[in-house]
Amino acid sequence: MRSQIIDWIKHYYDLTTKSGVEAYDADKIWWTFGLFTALIVASFIVWLISRFILIQVMHTVAGKSKTVWDDYLMNNKVFKGLALLVPLMFMEYFLSITCYYYPELESVLVKFSKVLIIIAIIIIINRVFNAIRDIMLEVESLKDKPIRSYTQILKIFISGILIIVLFSVITGKSPIFFLTSLGAISAILLLVFKDTILGFVGSIQLSANDMIRIGDWITMEKYGADGDVEEINLATVKVRNFDRTITTIPTYSFISDSFRNWRGMEESNGRRIKRAIKIQVSSVNFASDQLIDDLKKMDVLSDFIAKRQTEIAKYNEERGFVGENAINGRQQTNLGLFRKYVQYYLEKKEEINTDMTLIVRQLEPTEYGIPLEIYCFSRSKEWNIYEGIVADIFDHLFSVLELFELAAFERPTGKDLKESMSK
Repeated sequence: MRSQIIDWIKHYYDLTTKSGVEAYDADKIWWTFGLFTALIVASFIVWLISRFILIQVMHTVAGKSKTVWDDYLMNNKVFKGLALLVPLMFMEYFLSITCYYYPELESVLVKFSKVLIIIAIIIIINRVFNAIRDIMLEVESLKDKPIRSYTQILKIFISGILIIVLFSVITGKSPIFFLTSLGAISAILLLVFKDTILGFVGSIQLSANDMIRIGDWITMEKYGADGDVEEINLATVKVRNFDRTITTIPTYSFISDSFRNWRGMEESNGRRIKRAIKIQVSSVNFASDQLIDDLKKMDVLSDFIAKRQTEIAKYNEERGFVGENAINGRQQTNLGLFRKYVQYYLEKKEEINTDMTLIVRQLEPTEYGIPLEIYCFSRSKEWNIYEGIVADIFDHLFSVLELFELAAFERPTGKDLKESMSK
């Protein structure tokens, strides 16, 4: 078709001039300039037409269509990239006609146009993958998967191939030459793209082992991260902390460093409560008869105390732990009664999931007193509700502590020291 158009131009010029082709040769600079100008104008018109068809028309079609994939293609400007590609291909095709008498200029311009075409193709492919990413993220089963990492890997891989083709066009050498040359510069590539390679490996391992998902609550003290995962990219993982700040963590750090993922808690039937009251050692005593009588009035402990008193009395009598030897027998302590009270209190509390572990245990005494630890699970896993449940439990326990003649350990303050010195 190119040769036919050139012959037509020569024939047309031969009919309108006396000297024919010789005249064309004499005026070839002006003909080349005129044809090149006409090509630029024609390419601009082609761009306007393709832009109208691919953007305006497709925008109207996408608006009326019930499918969503075309909307994502429009939002990621895929058709805008295609509209730019059409005039570039049109120009590249007709450059051999406009520069017929200047082959060296033609070679340079054609090579330049091919470079622009390859760059346009890279842009279009990246936008297509962005659209695919957005479409896949709308699928419910894929929302928590690292789709961004996958699309980034594909974009890098395909863009790398096209860049090799681009260098091949510029230098005129085969793409195989550049592929074989990669081995020589592999050390430099490994150094330059170290983070990308580590991120790529980390993304694969995170996905294969299902270590984190989008929406997971994670805690990573090394990076000060405590919040929800918003994005999993090839190089970084974006975490929105609960104070609304954003922390970006290298993807590979989730493989090399330790972190806490709270997904297991969120998928379970409860959220753990693990907190202790430190009891002052000097307040722990055998339960007096008066204390036992007072505690019997509590519905929570009345049956337990009656049953335990009968059991203890029988045990001591059988072994002769009566009278002066009563000290060697079994006796109830105010701390033991309080521990049992806490357990019964939690078992009757609706907010506590009694189907899961529920323990009230005494830990090893320290210089801060005797820790009485509560280990149980709340039914609600929402942060604000959970904190309210924990606060209600310990508000109540601190309030009833004196009823068991116990005291919580508390370091002396300046006021305590002043009162002690004034006495």
